[in-house]
Amino acid sequence: MNIAAKTITYPIVETFHSVQGEGYWTGVNAFFIRLGGCDVHCPWCDTKHSWNSQHHPQQSTVELARAAKAVSPAIVIITGGEPLMHDLTPLTEVLKKAGLQVHLETSGAHPFSGHFDWVTFSPKQFKAPHSSVYKRVNELKVVVTNEYDLKWAEQQAASVPKTALYYLQPEWNSSLSKDLIFQYVLQHPQWRISLQTHKLLDIQ
Repeated sequence: MNIAAKTITYPIVETFHSVQGEGYWTGVNAFFIRLGGCDVHCPWCDTKHSWNSQHHPQQSTVELARAAKAVSPAIVIITGGEPLMHDLTPLTEVLKKAGLQVHLETSGAHPFSGHFDWVTFSPKQFKAPHSSVYKRVNELKVVVTNEYDLKWAEQQAASVPKTALYYLQPEWNSSLSKDLIFQYVLQHPQWRISLQTHKLLDIQ
């Protein structure tokens, strides 16, 4: 591992120990590292406080790995904000050196970086995904607010590996999107429904 990787810092909105609330790994013991900075700006975003990276303190890769290792999680999830605004290679090198399984949650709006065991790709129409991300995808998760989002989901599915899992996730405050997804999955069995179970359980 590059020695310099140990001293690199990132803007950290928060770190916390919980369970993964969405997608394939729902219910799994997870340590979250939420990075500051996002230029995608989804109007329904529930973490808008993360958008400006300058509002959040810096932490080193070693500090982050130590905090994650201390709680013995099954997985470590790097999320945001939009984490690919940062070079994630140093952070993932240190986390993996600590023996941790590392996952990424990204809109794919910036070039891919880092070494991951699992990549959840949640592309947004507000900022086109970078081409380098598609081949890395293990899980495609599209947030649905209207019928056009379903077309967008199919367009994105055509560009990810055939081994990827396909999820549709309703926008939390939209009953319409829940009905759209339910009916769509009944007619398109290759897709699954992802729910934000952490909100249903009222946990972080």
